[in-house]
Amino acid sequence: MSEATPRPPGTPCWVSLMVHGLDTTQEFYNALFDWEFVPGPQQLGPYVRALLDGKEVAGIGQLPPDRHLRIAWTPYLAAVDADETAENIRCCGGTVAVGPLDAGEAGRMAICSDPTGAVFGVWQAEEHHGTAVAGPPGTPVWNELLTYETSSVGKFYRTVFGFDVEPIVSADHDYATLHVAGAPVASLHGVGNALPRDRGPHWMTYFEVADADAAARLVVELGGQVLRPPREGTAGRLSLVADPEGAVFTLVRSAER
Repeated sequence: MSEATPRPPGTPCWVSLMVHGLDTTQEFYNALFDWEFVPGPQQLGPYVRALLDGKEVAGIGQLPPDRHLRIAWTPYLAAVDADETAENIRCCGGTVAVGPLDAGEAGRMAICSDPTGAVFGVWQAEEHHGTAVAGPPGTPVWNELLTYETSSVGKFYRTVFGFDVEPIVSADHDYATLHVAGAPVASLHGVGNALPRDRGPHWMTYFEVADADAAARLVVELGGQVLRPPREGTAGRLSLVADPEGAVFTLVRSAER
């Protein structure tokens, strides 16, 4: 049972990854983030929860051999009622691809996509409330939606989850922050035609590291790729990388560290 408490609706509360090689993926993230693993709910097949210092931070599941889905980290947004949220997603032009269904005693979940096709999860917590720690190296610290433009998709997330959407006024950037109960919890980044053609709109998870340059080098040593070398950004020092199965994520050494 997670030490975390239930999150307000809309709050990113968990990140999960579905892969073909569960054992080799565990080895990669153990070496990169020092994660240990314990079994999780098995309703959708083999699944493990990643622990950092004994606290749950993420989940990794195994795809059936015949399922050739995009390998990607998926953020889960908290919901009071997964079934009601799923219906709202459909009514607002989104898609419900999996569920809602029970994940053992842990909670109830669904895999959905917004009207532009960006995939995310919905999580109704029962015994498992999600990521138990965020901030130390090896933990997910932020989620950002990379999309065509933020205005229309922002309305979708506001209507479904009740976010306050606060645009960042800039002539050069299309950017907005999603707030829950006055606190920023995620962001929207409109990049238009700069979206990768092979991916389209997608959610990006940021994982904290002690040293972005060293972590990027380690990704390569472990069989992954550096897609964008470490650079300074407003959030800190960042590097876009992919694990050996192609799941893309961002390493960040936060500015305040």
